[in-house]
Amino acid sequence: MIYEYLLNTISSKGAAYLILLDPDKLSDDKLIPFIQNCEMNGADGFLVGGSLIIDGDFESFLKKVKSSTSLPVIIFPGEVNQVCQPADAILFLSVVSGRNPEHLIGKHVLAAPIIKKKKIEPISTGYIIVESGSMTTAEYISGSKPVPRNKPEIAAATALASQYLGMKLIYLEAGSGASQSVPNEMVKAVSEYCDIPVIVGGGIKTPQAAREKVDNGAEIIVTGNFFEEEDKWHLVKNFADAVHFKIPVVV
Repeated sequence: MIYEYLLNTISSKGAAYLILLDPDKLSDDKLIPFIQNCEMNGADGFLVGGSLIIDGDFESFLKKVKSSTSLPVIIFPGEVNQVCQPADAILFLSVVSGRNPEHLIGKHVLAAPIIKKKKIEPISTGYIIVESGSMTTAEYISGSKPVPRNKPEIAAATALASQYLGMKLIYLEAGSGASQSVPNEMVKAVSEYCDIPVIVGGGIKTPQAAREKVDNGAEIIVTGNFFEEEDKWHLVKNFADAVHFKIPVVV
């Protein structure tokens, strides 16, 4: 079970490090070398998906990822048509920061039978979009207002409600390519309020920033857009070392 794998990784390493692969932003010729680089340098798994897929063939991309790694491959869906095989699990996202019923329950009704049929492990996740300085694709596509950056109490209450509704994870999302990451104060408030793991993604551009999120209670860190440029790939190990604080490292 992938959820158990994540919990075990958090327990053994302090926090887990996942890398988001977007079919529109990683060309075929770079995909396999990048995956191999990530696996060799400490990544704990991959998220595959995006709020809007224009150029990429999602199913074909997913197959290439799955055949190129022994690490867990988890769908990070932006739409129902991204529910496909092969995948180890899917984040069953509910945009709890918004009030658009389609992204609270509507799309889920369509996706659930597909997930069951394809035998993909669903991991229920409360998805909280956080103001990041500019409108993100996730915010626009979902039609959801983000939680204001200076209102950690709103994020904390929303996350706790998600936990009480049975969610297994909370995802604090600044957005792909965000100019500002989720504030550390908000990460801390949510982590202290909830008993389930908190994922933080979007706008995390340095290993030090990743470590700050972990120090404030994040238990899963996600990076994506940062590694679109090949000359940054060598930093994967730095990020992994910063996140895995139970393993003695020099940050």
